[in-house]
Amino acid sequence: MGDESGGGLISSLGGEQDTHVKQVVKQAHGELLQLLEQRAELMKRIGTLKQTIAGLANLFGNSVLGEELLELVGEPRNQKRQTGFTNACRKVLLEAARPMGARDVCQKIQETMPLLLTHHQEPLASVTTVLNRLAGYGEAEAVVSHGRRAWLWVAERVAQ
Repeated sequence: MGDESGGGLISSLGGEQDTHVKQVVKQAHGELLQLLEQRAELMKRIGTLKQTIAGLANLFGNSVLGEELLELVGEPRNQKRQTGFTNACRKVLLEAARPMGARDVCQKIQETMPLLLTHHQEPLASVTTVLNRLAGYGEAEAVVSHGRRAWLWVAERVAQ
């Protein structure tokens, strides 16, 4: 007999109170699922917009964006400032034309922001952790590429 009280987290309270608690848990559960789905969709949309903006910046230069927009898309205002580790991984996936393995991402960060990796004892493990987290957020997708695990930025699917 299945327990509808949220996975057995609520003990029997008895009668009306038990029924009311079950209804509240069920409603909260449904709302949480809906919000998590909305967050995933928002992250995909944000990724699509960042890709568009990054593409325009590549074509016309960062000067067309302005300081506020540069900050919003994760570009440093000046080159002395380092972006965060997670944002660096996001940026590598966002700009990649193909699925990227953890070693590829690590290498790209090493090429573009070498100081960022100096704080990590095991940079490859740190990159792998972040890539898995981005997949969990719905921002990236783990795929198999050339027989190895790789990650791909999840852009919003454009309806055709």
